[in-house]
Amino acid sequence: MGRALIDVAEVIRSKNAGPYELTFDIIFKDFQEYQKVKEKGVINKELIMELYQLREEQVVSIINYDPAKAIKITIIRPVSAGAAGERDVYGAQQHAPLCDIKI
Repeated sequence: MGRALIDVAEVIRSKNAGPYELTFDIIFKDFQEYQKVKEKGVINKELIMELYQLREEQVVSIINYDPAKAIKITIIRPVSAGAAGERDVYGAQQHAPLCDIKI
């Protein structure tokens, strides 16, 4: 069994990207680990759809950003910020499912 993403990432966070989107940042401890995860395609649309129970069109983007050794993911919020039933208006508590991804 592989290591968990949390073991090789320096930062895993989520935040608001406006009232209708959430963004996730994964910033790696070193370029070598980032490159391995990027080349393996571990972080992909299918995985994000499964982790967050989304349809394909709800995964807006997954961007590899080499200068920052980072991956940025943007999704459509399941419930818009501030709407009835929404539990995390800042989007700051949504990154937990990413932490245990096996790489």
